[in-house]
Amino acid sequence: MVSPVLTAPGSSSDPVTFQDAQESATDAADWVRESWSDWLGVGLRIVLIVVVALFLRQMVRRTITRLIARMNRTGENAATTALGGLLVNAERRRQRSEAIGSVLRSVASFLILGTAALMVLSTFKINLAPLLASAGVAGVAIGFGARNLVTDFLSGVFMILEDQYGVGDTIDAGVASGEVIEVGLRVTKLRGDNGEIWYIRNGEVKRIGNLSQGWATAGVDVTVKADEDLDAVKATLASVAEEMSKEEPWSERLWGPVEVLGLDSVLLDSMVVRVAARTMPGQAVAVERELRWRIKRAFDREGISIVGGMPVSAPAAAGTDTESGVAAPSAYASTTSPQSLNASPLPPSPPLQK
Repeated sequence: MVSPVLTAPGSSSDPVTFQDAQESATDAADWVRESWSDWLGVGLRIVLIVVVALFLRQMVRRTITRLIARMNRTGENAATTALGGLLVNAERRRQRSEAIGSVLRSVASFLILGTAALMVLSTFKINLAPLLASAGVAGVAIGFGARNLVTDFLSGVFMILEDQYGVGDTIDAGVASGEVIEVGLRVTKLRGDNGEIWYIRNGEVKRIGNLSQGWATAGVDVTVKADEDLDAVKATLASVAEEMSKEEPWSERLWGPVEVLGLDSVLLDSMVVRVAARTMPGQAVAVERELRWRIKRAFDREGISIVGGMPVSAPAAAGTDTESGVAAPSAYASTTSPQSLNASPLPPSPPLQK
């Protein structure tokens, strides 16, 4: 029996028989039968990689969240103690913990998902060597070009981890000083004394002086005459300190008694008495101004003179000629005097006539 012949319309190729079609279908079926196990293995491997990556990412993020919650509970327990209540700000600790947790979760997700993506590409028999080499070269180039950005970012991370300062603190960062209004991983914003806003890159900060942590010291130097009675001066300062410590709001701002530390220096015509007190953070300047105000009023009542600055001339006695020491006016002050006329320059001579 002769098998029928199939010819494609408008085709000049050789005719295709049913036997050739049957052989092609058989070859395709054999290829599918031989390759389906490989396809199934690749698919299962990809699914397993994705599932493990998502599970590991979720576990790591949950672990980081638990650690942050434990840090917050530790901060709350420390804030209940007498000293911890002064040094620990629960809200700032919570914000710092949340910032640290956000950074750690982002880094963990990037590492886990990036590794999973490379493993998926490797299952398709893709050569990752050129890709990794290109990524390495690009990373080196970006590192050299953005080294300041990387430095700022790392410095910001360590500042947050170490809790060097927070929003609301008054700091001296070397390049600028003021109240912190925003803390970022790259830039810190400060509000200066005159209302200006300073944008400070975290990588440029070499030293930080935090004036809002713990306590502050208010110190006042009182300069009096060398012949003043030291016992009277000390008694007056002690009464001022006792009176101030009992009045509001200074009784809350003072965290210790106002102490007369003694003589700071002794000169021929003056001596300096040092007065100091421990205050709440950020209130040292206000306490110093109030102390100076009260000390001046108390010294005026007790007749104790405060010296310093330029000496003031004594007023002239009655019946004294106040113009006796004034020199007579110069003859050159008048433009019509003979001395002024003789001292004036000669006029230029007229030009000669030819």
